[in-house]
Amino acid sequence: MEPRDLSSHVAYRAGRGIEEVARDLGMDPDDLVKLSSNENPFGPSPAAAEAVQEAATDLHIYPKAVHADLTDAIAEQWGLTAEQVWLAPGADGALDLLARAFLEPGDRALVPEPGFAYYPMSARYTNAEVDSYRLSKAEDFAQSPETVMEAYDGHRVVYLTTPHNPTGSELSLSAVETVADRTDEETLVVVDEAYGEFSEAPAARRLLDDREGVAVLRTFSKAYGLAGLRVGYALVPEAWADAYGLVNTPFAVNSVACRAGLAALDDDDHVEQTVETTRWARDYMHEHLEAHTWESGGNFVLAEVGDAAAVVEAAQRQGVIIRDCTSFGLPDCVRVSCGTREETREAVGVLNNVLAEVLAG
Repeated sequence: MEPRDLSSHVAYRAGRGIEEVARDLGMDPDDLVKLSSNENPFGPSPAAAEAVQEAATDLHIYPKAVHADLTDAIAEQWGLTAEQVWLAPGADGALDLLARAFLEPGDRALVPEPGFAYYPMSARYTNAEVDSYRLSKAEDFAQSPETVMEAYDGHRVVYLTTPHNPTGSELSLSAVETVADRTDEETLVVVDEAYGEFSEAPAARRLLDDREGVAVLRTFSKAYGLAGLRVGYALVPEAWADAYGLVNTPFAVNSVACRAGLAALDDDDHVEQTVETTRWARDYMHEHLEAHTWESGGNFVLAEVGDAAAVVEAAQRQGVIIRDCTSFGLPDCVRVSCGTREETREAVGVLNNVLAEVLAG
């Protein structure tokens, strides 16, 4: 017996972890700086970490009440009803929920290329077909309604990412609105704002007030530092919000994650520190990294380095882990996550040394 044909799927490749690299290179993990996975360099919200410890004695209880509490808190933050918040195990879990709710076998989805590998994976789990619109390096990965609409042909779901991973490019709110206006009535426009806290652009949430064909994704993984707990959500229009109960798995987000999310929502100091340092780190990399970089609205910077695999390997040997973007179709680029000020300075120094060695060799 074999699984069904999965040949059209492309597996998601996560950035390499400190323990993995340290083991391969025979190094002490404490001597490595990991800037490959767009994680929060300050760790989780301290309030969230405390909430996790306190939750340990209640692990035998299903998370029904705390799930509702977190949903209510998110709804209040965004000025929506609780029914409009689809809580999920990460933003990728929210993608699955939306795919279950909207895609049937033979439907078509439109995804960005390069882009998050889970968009097409999630769509294909429903036996939908996947097409792509191209973000061109020659055009600095610029996103516009025209970029999307040139590839659009009545697709059931269209995925937009702003800020975009791995390039950092952004789609203005008016551009998102234009895509929503120009697509068919039966098309769902999914706006992935996983990195939205780091951007200065307005959120797409206000489009939900008068549109039924837009959903917005957010996550606790980045600015809140809860990547290991997997907490995300979709904000959806009120008209079809009750579909959540028909496509969700029972108690999809665990009680520890819900309690951590509740605490993190109130920890403004942690988010402000994270966002402020991220914006500083982006500017520092743009100014000091001796490679071409692209403007970014996320907590990372994309840099053109020539042979990405060689640069990544050399940087690891000097203690800095960054992301080879070959899996995104960009074999000459690396993505560098924003670290603390100290980590960012160290990473830029190492990368500049590596780039000089590569050029000399």
